[in-house]
Amino acid sequence: MKTITIEPSSYIYTFTFEPNEEGLCALERRALFSVDSESGIVESTYEINPSRSPFIKERLGIICEGESIEELTEEVNKLESFDGFKIVFVQNPDHERVGFKKLRKIEKEVGLHMKGAAELIDPSIWLGILNTGEKWVLGEYSKNEAIWLKHQWKPHSYSTALGTRVARAVVNIAAPKTDGVKLIDPCCGIGTVLIEALSMGIDIIGSDRNPLILSGVRENMDHFGLNGEVTCRDVRDVTGNYDAAIIDLPYNLCSVITVEEQLEMLQSARRFASKVVIVTVEDVDPVILEAGFTITDRCEVTKANFVRHVIVCK
Repeated sequence: MKTITIEPSSYIYTFTFEPNEEGLCALERRALFSVDSESGIVESTYEINPSRSPFIKERLGIICEGESIEELTEEVNKLESFDGFKIVFVQNPDHERVGFKKLRKIEKEVGLHMKGAAELIDPSIWLGILNTGEKWVLGEYSKNEAIWLKHQWKPHSYSTALGTRVARAVVNIAAPKTDGVKLIDPCCGIGTVLIEALSMGIDIIGSDRNPLILSGVRENMDHFGLNGEVTCRDVRDVTGNYDAAIIDLPYNLCSVITVEEQLEMLQSARRFASKVVIVTVEDVDPVILEAGFTITDRCEVTKANFVRHVIVCK
């Protein structure tokens, strides 16, 4: 696929999520874009790969815009020639869906004002049109490849592990900016968080005090062609300094921990990480505060009657 030489003025992202994930989507969006909004679209100067998030559906790198479709086509007339382009209509999740005939008419109308040859079968340049409600925009179009879906089918898993969508969002919440950032998952379990972070090119290491699962973690990473460090180590024995830690607190019958152990874990995390994202099924706010953290953001993720709390601490 060719890259357009025009530098986008900004980017528009569209979002989609299940009702039980609304809070997690909003928390991830606040982390990534510093935007607290109920809208299904976000405009930002921050460029990220839409496949990084389980909730971003599409991205438009804005090339030109107008207050109406007529004004947009006038701006399109001024663009350089693009050979091998295809234009797609992007639905605004805040609006009623545009019908097939109408969106095809809009695509054709804008396409006829483009210089260069269109390619409908195997385009090398994808362009998108979106009505934000305030303006019409044309931009370089990218869609989410849903990479986390493939990670559901790993060789080893267990029922209490985080889902891949939740794990991917939690990684984004822990590391909104990834350059030069170092993460740790000191209770990595079967490696769900590690796999999501590594697949995004994030520098992360994992450890767990249960030696029986580490071979499964490594096999899971190998299965997806990912290389990462994972060691047998109790969270209280972690050394070094990390930009953020992700801790999915143990809760099942095989790994019950006391309040005192929770406190020790979080006090240890405060020693080696300046930011911690905690995933828990219990009310651990008093323990978090006693460990010396400040809670800066949070959400709930539900599945039937099962509730997970995602808590951001500094």
